[in-house]
Amino acid sequence: AAPLDDDTALEIALRLKALADPVRIKLISILLADTGDGICTCDLATAVGLTEATTSHHLGQLRKAGMVTPDRRGMNVYYRAQPDSLEALR
Repeated sequence: AAPLDDDTALEIALRLKALADPVRIKLISILLADTGDGICTCDLATAVGLTEATTSHHLGQLRKAGMVTPDRRGMNVYYRAQPDSLEALR
C-alpha cells in the first residue's frame, strides 16, 4: 500500500483521538454489534452506566469524527456506527 498523504493521516488521527476514551470505545462496540436500525441514546446511556447528557456528549465526539450517524425520531435520537470509518483505521 502507498504511504498516507497528510490529509488522510490527519483524518485517521482525529478518529483515533475520538476513540481514545473507554466509554467511546464501548459505545462504538455496542453500535457495531447492532443489527437493527440504530440504538436510542437512552439505551446507550443505560448500557454504559452514564447519564443521557454525558452519553450524548461522547456520541457527539464520535459523530464529529464521522464514526456514528444520528437519526432523530420524535423525541429520541438513534445512532448507528459507520463501519467504513473504522475500516480506514486499519
